Amino acid sequence: MPLFSVMSAFKFLIDTNIVIGLEDDHPIEVPLAELARKCSEHSVRLFVHGAVYDDVKRDRNVSRRTITLSKLEKFELLRGLPTASSIDFADQLGPIKGPNDRSDVQLLLALNAHAVNFLITEDIDLQKRAKRVSLGANVVTVKEALEWLRQTFEPKTIVLPYVVERRAYEIDRADPLFDSLREGYPGFDDWFEKCAREHRDCWVVEVDGKLAGIAIRKDEKHSEAGTDHSGPKILKICTFKMRPEFRGEKFGEQLLKQILWFAQRNSYDLVYITSFPDQKTLLELLTSYGFQQTQELANGELVLEKPIIKGPVSIPDNLDFLTFARRYYPRIWIGKEVRKFCVPIRPDYHRKLFPEIAYGSEIPLFPPSQFGPALLHGAARNRTPGNTIRKVYLCRAKTREIRPGDLLFFYMSKDEHFQYSQSITSVGVVEKVRDARTYDDLVLMTAKRSVFSGDDLQEMISSASSPVLVIDFLLVSHSDPAVSLQNLVDSGVFRSRPPQSIAKLTQRCFEALLPQLHFGFEL
Repeated sequence: MPLFSVMSAFKFLIDTNIVIGLEDDHPIEVPLAELARKCSEHSVRLFVHGAVYDDVKRDRNVSRRTITLSKLEKFELLRGLPTASSIDFADQLGPIKGPNDRSDVQLLLALNAHAVNFLITEDIDLQKRAKRVSLGANVVTVKEALEWLRQTFEPKTIVLPYVVERRAYEIDRADPLFDSLREGYPGFDDWFEKCAREHRDCWVVEVDGKLAGIAIRKDEKHSEAGTDHSGPKILKICTFKMRPEFRGEKFGEQLLKQILWFAQRNSYDLVYITSFPDQKTLLELLTSYGFQQTQELANGELVLEKPIIKGPVSIPDNLDFLTFARRYYPRIWIGKEVRKFCVPIRPDYHRKLFPEIAYGSEIPLFPPSQFGPALLHGAARNRTPGNTIRKVYLCRAKTREIRPGDLLFFYMSKDEHFQYSQSITSVGVVEKVRDARTYDDLVLMTAKRSVFSGDDLQEMISSASSPVLVIDFLLVSHSDPAVSLQNLVDSGVFRSRPPQSIAKLTQRCFEALLPQLHFGFEL
């Protein structure tokens, strides 16, 4: 889905070698095919220069030359451009030893005249010429052009376990998940048919081949949304539905995490949803994370809105740090008044608590992202701890300084099997801190959110000489990339080695850590 409404201003000029790759009689390479598709999808115009025609005419392969010339008509042609002989700028580009060099200079003259935004080429010599006249940033390879297209036009993706991106037409509308919606919403099938025709974007929860939940989304302008809060970029959640038998595993919380992280990282101004008052479970979930009722529609539906803060935050005088974190989740307050702690966590528990970043260490020829799903889906039969926003952490730390609203920075200890071994990976906001003195206390306090098994809890309470510290916290986000031990030591966050137990970070240490954290939004 494009991030901008007007895209026709952007123009690419493609070099001869790119044209031949797109238009010869051989199968198109995947990056070239993707480049052409994405330019068409996002209304980015592809131009050729007259010099390209000259290059193609010099091709000694008669068959290829004929085919390529016949297909050049599909590209727009740059006209009325300066020539190399008429401008002093050409003298700065280096010696011209033949017709190919002359064509290269013509392309750079077009770029320098601002006739196009970027020149796409795989020609190293042409790239070197561009650097001589400070045009290097605007001369890109196919892969660099693809990356620019993705970053400029496409939303930043969020990948969470069991949550899959789909289009509405891919969803089986006969699935039992939709039965209750048909009962409560007359005309549901007609509306869903419209979503399918429009290729409406959805997030679905898929578990063991079953459709466990769905959220259908739509971008709207304020004039269309009619919400109390304004803003040019509004995300409407048209449908938020969970299958009853999966509700106990907190997949609804996982789906909401997907929505809010996506909205924050893609700079939306507002997220809103409508719901009937009898949807008490959904309403409780939404209000827990900052949605507030603003209207009641004629059909009895409630409108719930959540503004998304962009840029620096300021905390209202009447809010404590924890209330702020809940209302504006996933934004947090990081002022000097808030205490910060480093929390070391064993890799196996880290994997269960944060499965979305449970990637294996890098293996030659295989990107680590391919191994993440295997790790995270095989983490445990109990999926709940990884699905939740609200999580619980247990330890035997002696500290009693931690209080609601404080920040926790989780450090995964050493395990060569994990990509983020020996790194600070994640941040959370403390909700509650309690002492557990008995096994029953631990079971009641952790409920289904703990990554510890019953045997773990029994061993922990039996071997502890003091109460077990139970920390409830909200998961805020994960840093991408994580902050490695080497960087933590080099920057002075750690002296020489990581803490073995929960340790308070001084303001100086936190200020050294802060520039290294990358959550996709400001802290």
